[in-house]
Amino acid sequence: MRWLLAAMPLLLGGQAMALTLTSPAFGDGDEIHARYTCDGDDVSPPLAWSGVPAGTRSLALIVDDPDAPDPSAPRMTWVHWVLYDLPPASAGLPEAVTPEALPAGTREGRNDWGRTGYGGPCPPVGRHRYFFKLYALDATLGDLGRPTKAALEAAMQGHVIEQARLVGTYRRR
Repeated sequence: MRWLLAAMPLLLGGQAMALTLTSPAFGDGDEIHARYTCDGDDVSPPLAWSGVPAGTRSLALIVDDPDAPDPSAPRMTWVHWVLYDLPPASAGLPEAVTPEALPAGTREGRNDWGRTGYGGPCPPVGRHRYFFKLYALDATLGDLGRPTKAALEAAMQGHVIEQARLVGTYRRR
């Protein structure tokens, strides 16, 4: 039954409202500005979301690169950012968000550099894709320590109501 509810869009004023994730810094499929990469200031881009479905108790955000280390022969997905228990009333994250500026209650997981926080694109070769994935969950997950992407995904299992994604690309000059 949950899959049926997840497949049904939230109806508001007769219009379907789907969970959406956008950034004023880049469009879906567009190049991520160097400011948000290891070649620039390595700060997080601004993100905005809307259409959070009814029944959402928390949001989770995972940013990863499935093209590592080489898009012509990918061998792994490199994780850049892991956030969870974002409040459903939040509408996004500002540019260069610090841990102190995250919405109240937000928890951080570990990226593949072994630390919390955002780590921007830094591809060794080729143009990589960076998937910003937002999940609406029917539960708060509580203190998971500093979970990896895999641990967070395991904790989210059975709780995802809806998800949205935004893809940016980057190639070092």
